[in-house]
Amino acid sequence: MTAPFGPLTPDFILSAVEAAGLRCDGRLLTLNSYENRVYQVGIEDAAPLIAKFYRPGRWSDAAILEEHAFLAELEDAEIPAVAALEIGGHTLHHHEGFRIALFPRRGGRAPELDDPEVLGWLGRFLGRIHAVGAIRAFTHRPTLDIRSFGETPRDTLLASAFLPPELRDTWRSVVDQALDGVRRCFERAGSLPQIRLHGDVHGGNVLWTDAGPHFVDFDDARNGPAIQDLWMLLSGDAQAMARQLDSVLEGYEQFADFDPQSLHLVEALRTLRLIHYAGWIATRWDDPAFPAAFSWFDTPRYWQDMILSLREQVALMDESPLTRLF
Repeated sequence: MTAPFGPLTPDFILSAVEAAGLRCDGRLLTLNSYENRVYQVGIEDAAPLIAKFYRPGRWSDAAILEEHAFLAELEDAEIPAVAALEIGGHTLHHHEGFRIALFPRRGGRAPELDDPEVLGWLGRFLGRIHAVGAIRAFTHRPTLDIRSFGETPRDTLLASAFLPPELRDTWRSVVDQALDGVRRCFERAGSLPQIRLHGDVHGGNVLWTDAGPHFVDFDDARNGPAIQDLWMLLSGDAQAMARQLDSVLEGYEQFADFDPQSLHLVEALRTLRLIHYAGWIATRWDDPAFPAAFSWFDTPRYWQDMILSLREQVALMDESPLTRLF
């Protein structure tokens, strides 16, 4: 088993940060991250910084710099997204095969997504993010589509040894039904604008303070429909999600237009996330952090539960889409 982040010993991490032109004080704290590796690093006579070591081979330098440029645009617009620091004229640094970015430390807690006021506040800032995101498209980052988020991970999983033999045919049949449902949802939604997105707006990627939210971790930023940054804020039954959607859109529509046709994609995007998430774990299994954190992935129970979840999604995608209450 290879270890893509194997060289990241404490000495290596501190040396990499110092190679960017900073002086570390020896303090180091590992933060929760699987796709990349992220650390809080103490800096002499200054506040600690966050050092992000990008997963080797995932993004090109140009794609990472597009992430940084988008963050800089948001910061210039006084939107609370945590931008990469420019040090020595660069936001992206290289050290012995690793790409590294440094960020200011921003504290906070998880947002209370059952609070209408919090949802409205998030909606306002997402509307502002999308107003900036709509100015131009990414050119080096991908677009969220059925192929990359559904068909490719499906094929990856079918070619792997993770699927239990007794469940393989059932899983293949159900995932194909689900992808057919996704395609119908996209057809019903029609042509929607593709804008630059955060790409992964869930409670873990929003830090809440008394002054409001900070949006962090734009690593999944890509082109896609605006609803991708909204639907993960919604949970519960249809009526609960409709109430939450109203709260989000009350803030969102102060800064950006919302196309109601995109509501056809809510359950389709949820379905794609289920498939993509499984494919992501499978492709990262050579990273020792993944078997340790996701030991349940390699069990029949997980695949049985996924089959049930996909069947539920097939039914939901054939129902009427989510609608607003007001």
